[in-house]
Amino acid sequence: QVQLVESGGGLVQPGGSLRLSCAASGSFVGFYRMGWYRQAPGKQRELVAAISRGGTTDYGDSVKGRFTISRDNAKNTVYLQMNNLKPEDTAVYYCNVGAVLPSGYWGQGTQVTVSS
Repeated sequence: QVQLVESGGGLVQPGGSLRLSCAASGSFVGFYRMGWYRQAPGKQRELVAAISRGGTTDYGDSVKGRFTISRDNAKNTVYLQMNNLKPEDTAVYYCNVGAVLPSGYWGQGTQVTVSS
């Protein structure tokens, strides 16, 4: 069974930064792709960023150049560094891991609110 524990959300002003973390546990998680999705009120869940075990990354168009995904394979942890945050980045952010994303393994979600 895969378990995901997220942390790092909060309230930040426009232009500010936040760093999200997601620690994964369970069989074979170290071999999986890891990623972040987000869902704003009234909108569909969308890919923010994903990373393979080898470090190959993929980003949603709206966050390219502002967000950076990374992972620590020794700790089975994925990070999302979010810079130059905008009000439209406000959403619940979810961690996801699997051989193919999105998978059925989701974290509990962490709220990110960008507001002055």
